[in-house]
Amino acid sequence: MSAQSIIWTILLAILACVSVFGQNTTTIKPSVVTGDVVSISDKEIMLKTTAGDVTVELEEKTTFKRVPPDNPKLDAATDAALADIGEGDKLLVTGVFSNDRKRLPARAVYLMTQGDISKRREEESRKWTTRGISGRVKEVDQAAGTITMESRGLTGATTTTVITPKDKAVFKRYAKDSNKYSEAEAGSLAGIQSGDMIRALGDRSSDGTGFAAEEIVTGAFQSVVGTIKSIDAAVGEVVLEGSEEEPEVVVVVGRQSALRKLPEDMMTRMMGLGGGQPGAGGRPMGGQGGQQGRPAGGPPAGGQGRPMGGAPGEGQRTMRPGGAGGVDDMFERFPAININDLKPGDMIAVSSTKGDDQTRITAIKLLAGVEPFVQAAAAAEGGTRRSRTAQSGGFTIPGFDGLDFP
Repeated sequence: MSAQSIIWTILLAILACVSVFGQNTTTIKPSVVTGDVVSISDKEIMLKTTAGDVTVELEEKTTFKRVPPDNPKLDAATDAALADIGEGDKLLVTGVFSNDRKRLPARAVYLMTQGDISKRREEESRKWTTRGISGRVKEVDQAAGTITMESRGLTGATTTTVITPKDKAVFKRYAKDSNKYSEAEAGSLAGIQSGDMIRALGDRSSDGTGFAAEEIVTGAFQSVVGTIKSIDAAVGEVVLEGSEEEPEVVVVVGRQSALRKLPEDMMTRMMGLGGGQPGAGGRPMGGQGGQQGRPAGGPPAGGQGRPMGGAPGEGQRTMRPGGAGGVDDMFERFPAININDLKPGDMIAVSSTKGDDQTRITAIKLLAGVEPFVQAAAAAEGGTRRSRTAQSGGFTIPGFDGLDFP
């Protein structure tokens, strides 16, 4: 669970108990504010929130509580002190705002330190590494209540797993234009469709073909690859070239978009791993090339990460929220760039959530430096032209199938 999701868990618990804090007044209910500590003194704390900076005023009656990372609930909080709070820590504060909503005299301060958050992240990462699987939804049997998932390893071999939700299994769905686990919304089996990317946490069957899931996270993602026609850095838009058969695509690069460039040395290794034909099975796009495709034997899977030591399907690698060692972690280690580092003629791969308008998408991830993979894919197909529109995503760089699955 991410730091943000932990804070929201605490927030919901406190909101449920707002009446307790309001017992001393019948007219004013306290506000609840969450944020990061920017600075701290004996009398006040500067808190950075999504709505801007807030000055938390400390009074003699202010109480301090510490929320344990392994049980982030209000009733599990223990007594703490101002001295326990440091810069960068997460706080949840209750109180009544001043008229300008810039100052908040604190009634109660709930604390989770950076160390606590890191510990929680490590525990979550370890859990999803050892008990998590990921791939692409092949089929959903609503009557039987099962999901058939396909996943592809580095060698291109495809495996099929039937996922059966456990009693009281939790379903989550990635929000529009978001790749954050903490922003995932409540989902259901009925909301899962063929082609969705899926992650599941639970237990494999003894023969490795089945999986009993206690948590299932899905999302409808796509990947688009194309050549840059123009860039408007001021408004954050990149236009990909079109053709007589395909319209131009406007890629919106926002504050939450992650931009990276594939290092040349890694590209060389990945091309060698793919037998000299990276992206095989992809679809060339537009006039300048590009690919959107599915490898032979089935749709590509997201989730190429750390081996699941000793378990059935060993060698398949997992993706998990906040984890390390998978596609997410590999992408994050690529050199960061910004929109000003791009130029017309560059070829980029973009991941986004699916929407009704395929000519305008918002980038979740943007990867530059993919030309050799696209060119190799086009050569492998003899220059065959195919549609650029992604129905199920899948930019098939060997070992990087999860580009379109944040």
